[in-house]
Amino acid sequence: MPPSSRYAPETLTREQAEALPGAVVLDFGTDGCGHCQAARPLVDAALRGRDDVRHLRIEDGRGRPLGRSYGVKLWPTLVLLRDGVEVARLVRPVHARAIETALAAL
Repeated sequence: MPPSSRYAPETLTREQAEALPGAVVLDFGTDGCGHCQAARPLVDAALRGRDDVRHLRIEDGRGRPLGRSYGVKLWPTLVLLRDGVEVARLVRPVHARAIETALAAL
């Protein structure tokens, strides 16, 4: 699996996430999660060619403050932000169309 497709250890605070300009997808999950592995190609396909959207895969888990601050309980959870404000959320997406529809809100 290429490094860019792995969930990276949490490095952002909620305040830093809210300060990110433009369209951002916070993708919470873990590399060992079967639901995350199933959703990964759908998310990647929906974001292909969307250079206007910043996609951050963030490793989540118990005690991780960023995921908890967004109320993440199931993986993967995609939180879509526009200039730091949540405009859409997807939990365990199984259809590319749902991801594309959420991206349209950005």
